[in-house]
Amino acid sequence: MNDTDDMNNKHSNNDDTGSQRPLTGRIALVAGATRGAGRAQAVELGRAGATVYVTGRTTRTRASEVGRTTETIEETAELVTAAGGTAIAVPTDHLDEDQVRALVQRIDREHGRLDILVNDLWGGEHLLVGSVFGKKSWQTPLADGLRILELGVRSHVITAALLLPLLIRSDAPLHVEVTDGTAHSNRRYRENMYYDLAKTAPIRLAFGLGQELAEYGGTAVAISPGFLRSEQMLAHFGVTEENWRDAIDREPAFAIAESPQYLARTVAALAADPDRAERWNGRSTSSGELAEAYGVRDVDGSRPDAWAYFEDVIHGGKEASPEDYR
Repeated sequence: MNDTDDMNNKHSNNDDTGSQRPLTGRIALVAGATRGAGRAQAVELGRAGATVYVTGRTTRTRASEVGRTTETIEETAELVTAAGGTAIAVPTDHLDEDQVRALVQRIDREHGRLDILVNDLWGGEHLLVGSVFGKKSWQTPLADGLRILELGVRSHVITAALLLPLLIRSDAPLHVEVTDGTAHSNRRYRENMYYDLAKTAPIRLAFGLGQELAEYGGTAVAISPGFLRSEQMLAHFGVTEENWRDAIDREPAFAIAESPQYLARTVAALAADPDRAERWNGRSTSSGELAEAYGVRDVDGSRPDAWAYFEDVIHGGKEASPEDYR
């Protein structure tokens, strides 16, 4: 284990001292923090010392169209607090401009600025199996296709447009666009026009915002997890985080899967990097690449690089096992 690995292990143990809470005093917003990578990022940013606003549509009294009542925005805030952070849960539909404007006004009133904006909005998985996978674009019901674009593109644009005036008040603004796939991996068609647009648009959004934020010393970056063991994916395979490997027989590629905490730890490391603008501004990257750069490891001590595995083995025909990419 190298020194950077040791630092990250200490960082994950909720040590309240000095360098282990490098984001103390920073104000963050994780848009789309109800579950999955969004929830994990909120927790890790809070663990690193940030005050974290967490938003989402599912609360203890109302479920979003995703239909999962097992994760709520209030629970996310409680997990941030349990990790030693400060969390403010604000139920928000980021497709509703008035709700997002109210969120902006609240952050402005309470803190006067925003330092870290994580745009992790999605909530369209329920549309994929029946309307996207295995279908040509003209076979996808138009209403479902347009809803995918609303959830994956329009929500991101509204959030960026309304929150960026607060973000540029920071002395080191960080804007993170979370998507599925990197610019390199998404050069391949993502099966369906609507899904392809939804998952490539955030990459271009980060590139463009990187140009605009540069004069403010800011950083905009698009980040993709690999094969994510989200709550929804674990439920799909009928497994839990404890026995997730039982799903490998059904889906061999699941052997390269990573926990949501993996991406979250890399984002927290990125947020704490004073040289991030020079290293990452405008770029598209992945949890695997950031983990290598910052010495981050997943909860099981591995360092999976799913996109390299897909590139080399799944698409490239190389003979190798997922374990070779962990």
